[in-house]
Amino acid sequence: MVGLIRKDLLSMQELASDDIRLILDTAESMKDVARRDIKKVPTLRGKTVINLFYEPSTRTRTSFEIAGKRLSADVINISTSASSVTKGEGLKDTGLTLQAMHPDIVVIRHPAAGAAEFLARRLAASVINAGDGAHEHPSQALLDLFTIREKLGRLEGLKAAIVGDIAHSRVARSNIDGMRKMGIEVRVAGPQTMLPRFIERLGVEVFTNLDRAIGEVDVIMMLRLQTERQQAGLFPSLREYSRLFGLTAERMKAAKPNVLVMHPGPINRGVEIAPDVADGPYSLIPNQVENGLAVRMALLYIFAGGGQAG
Repeated sequence: MVGLIRKDLLSMQELASDDIRLILDTAESMKDVARRDIKKVPTLRGKTVINLFYEPSTRTRTSFEIAGKRLSADVINISTSASSVTKGEGLKDTGLTLQAMHPDIVVIRHPAAGAAEFLARRLAASVINAGDGAHEHPSQALLDLFTIREKLGRLEGLKAAIVGDIAHSRVARSNIDGMRKMGIEVRVAGPQTMLPRFIERLGVEVFTNLDRAIGEVDVIMMLRLQTERQQAGLFPSLREYSRLFGLTAERMKAAKPNVLVMHPGPINRGVEIAPDVADGPYSLIPNQVENGLAVRMALLYIFAGGGQAG
């Protein structure tokens, strides 16, 4: 292992600021690899990575798959629709079955909070949490931090507003922890019904007015409505939500003229963010996707104990 003294990546809470810097610095060299004409290095030749996804995913699953292949690892993708889960097999038995095949890393996405930790306690392989319920999504937070640092040259002393369905967002939880550890002042904004009780205890400033929340921040991170995790009645309608908490070009006038706009995806255009903002000059959404590959290459490299990146 290269600098990180731990077997698994389960949450941002377990990472110190030096750990985060190591991952971000490693991702810089991985991004250089991704820009070569020949984008493959033999770093993880002979290592096996299993992507175990119990929920749909485009960006996260694809980037972990490409990351493994560019590092020359053997990559196996397992979706629940094509596995013994459809026959009633539980997570413990699925994990033990995979362990018997001696993989080096298992990347898991699961709808239940704590699923990655449950698996990590039972496997000798390293486990990377690719999203567990509404709990955490550490690789997303790391790629977001990488993208901000790449664009602005620093993290410490910045201000960020995370806007939307905070209560159901694993991205929000991971980013709040990661941003604060790296010296970013964090604001959260959303309808009262989508703000967790006592969220201010996480060290964030809480807003229920979007215009006030985005004033004087350096980064605005919009979140998707997690309708698959919500109970009914949290807001009157999508139109009402968009009117109050959708980021439009008109609303951007309340922000700094050079503010950066981010979104972890998938985007609901016209709901939490207008198309002209998502595709506008201050949007870092494509950068986030590109950097997700570099960061996930870095994670596989570090947790599989890779050799030289180049």
